[in-house]
Formats: sequence, structure tokens, C-alpha cells
Amino acid sequence: MRAGVAAGERPSSPLHLPLVAPRLLRPLPFIAPWLVGFFTLTLYPFAASLYWSFCRYDLLSPPRWIGGEHYRRLAEELWRGGPFGRALWNTAYYAAISVPLSIALGVGLAALLSRKVRGVAIYRALWFLPSIVPVVAAAVLWMGLLDPQQGLVNRLLTDRLDQGWFSSTAQAAWPATWPDEQAGDGRLAPRLLGSKDALILMSLWGVGNFMVIYLAAIGDIPESLYEAARLDRAGPLQRFWWITAPMLSPVIFFNLVMGAIQAVQAFTQVYLVSDGVGDPAASTLLLSLHLFLAAFRDLEMGYASAMAWVLFALVLTVTAWLFHTSGRWVHYTSV
Repeated sequence: MRAGVAAGERPSSPLHLPLVAPRLLRPLPFIAPWLVGFFTLTLYPFAASLYWSFCRYDLLSPPRWIGGEHYRRLAEELWRGGPFGRALWNTAYYAAISVPLSIALGVGLAALLSRKVRGVAIYRALWFLPSIVPVVAAAVLWMGLLDPQQGLVNRLLTDRLDQGWFSSTAQAAWPATWPDEQAGDGRLAPRLLGSKDALILMSLWGVGNFMVIYLAAIGDIPESLYEAARLDRAGPLQRFWWITAPMLSPVIFFNLVMGAIQAVQAFTQVYLVSDGVGDPAASTLLLSLHLFLAAFRDLEMGYASAMAWVLFALVLTVTAWLFHTSGRWVHYTSV
């Protein structure tokens, strides 16, 4: 028996609860605002939407449990080409084209603007400037530029190349017919570019954000690698392919994941250019807009919640697949 401890008396623990508990609770007042915001603005809506996805809920009456009816409805619309199927196709089309184009354009601009030439800072500022323009202002601007009748873009094109833009349902990747519309003078006018292609063109307007990130990454590439390549008589394209691109692969991977998530969440510009309903003929009805209309126009909060969870599962699957395949093409430098 240790000295100083009476017979039958339990030795005191250095982690005695009455002493430790106040010490653990001292930081609580400092993190309480974040905890309140997390539980009320994040965790509760997250759990509530999951419960509502199994209920019929119109925001005016209490939720009523109906099981997986909303998920069966989504599967039927996907199979038969209903509103959810069209919205999913439009979103996939928009993301599959806009994200790679923004990455390619951002890397190309960064490679060109990384050269030490006179006035390069001005060029960088001019390319970055559109990315700080508010989304609403940029959408209104592009609606004027791409107006089929009075827009500046169609005025610069010839009669044989005029496009329908936001008033056409054509798709550049899979044109339904060629040509598919009549020009005003009776000649056939090709309409290859439609509303989704105009949205993709709008998304490239803010590529300056990606360009700045790539510029910073290019600045971190050791100059000794380029000097060794020049000694081996490697040309500019060879240096870009074998040095710049592999060294930029972690940044490209980051922008690929973030760009895919942002493409799925695109809403403001889509709402403005489509009159808030996905016109023309649901060609701009992305999943974000369809979810919004189902929840706050049709008051089908349960159906919208089920759609949100399906969208969450799709984004999670795509992100996991990107991480799984990143080991084949993403190269990290070791210190």
C-alpha cells in the first residue's frame, strides 16, 4: 500500500472527472457560435431532407410518410425521358464539355502568360478581370451578345453561320439535323449551337480564376528541369508535355473535381437565361433548376429532397471515381 493512502480509501486518479470536466468545457463558449450554426444550418437540414425524401410534403401541411415513392418516380422519369431524365442529360452535357474546356483554356492561357514579355502583367489582369464580374451582370451581358436577332456575335457571323443560341435547342456534340432551320431569305441556315452550348460559352467567361491557380503552379516548377530539357534539345511542345503538364497534374486534378461540383451546382445564370423555367423546350433545365422549381414552384419538397439525394450520390460517385483514377495520371513531387 502506498504511503499517505488510508486503508480502504481509493487512490485519487490524475484524471479525476470533477477536475477534468471544467477544463474541457472552457473552450465551449468560444466554439458555441460555430456549433449552433453547424447543427441548425447544416446537420438539421441534412437529416430533414433525408426524412422528407420519403414523405409527401408541400411545405403547407405536415410531412406524410410514403416510403420510396419519390425514388421510384425518379427512376421512371429517368427511364422514360421525363423531366428528371432531361435535367440529368442537360447537366451531364454541360459538365462534360464545360469542365474540360475550362481546364484546357486555363492551362493554355497560364502557359502563354508565364512567359517573361513586356506588359505580361496587363495581359494577366485583362484575362482575370471577367472572373470578378457578378454572375447576374455577366448573364445579362451574354444574353445581349448572343441574341439571335440583335446580338453582336451573330452580326459578326455570316448568314450561313448564324446560330440560335438561347432560342435554339440544338446541341453541338449531337446535332439532331443538319441543317435544321430555314433562314429568312429561304436558304438553309445550319443551327449547330444551341442553349446548352451558350451556357458552356458563358462558363468559359470566368476561366481567369483557373488561370491564376495554374500560373502560381507553373511558377513553382524548378527552372532546372527546363534547362535540362533544352540541353537535350526538347522543343516547346515537348517541354510542355513532359514537364509542365505532369507538374501541373495535382492542380489540374483539384480544378477537375471542383469544376465538376460547380457545374452540377450552376443555377443563377441558368435561371436568368431560361426565364426561370429551363426554356427553350427544357434544353437548359439543369438539375439545380429542376430541383428549385419542384421545391418552390410546385411545392413538392419531398420529391425535390429525393432528387437532391440522388444528385448527392451521383456527385459522390463521380468524385470517388476521379480519386480512384488519379493515381494513374496525377504526379506529386517528393520533397
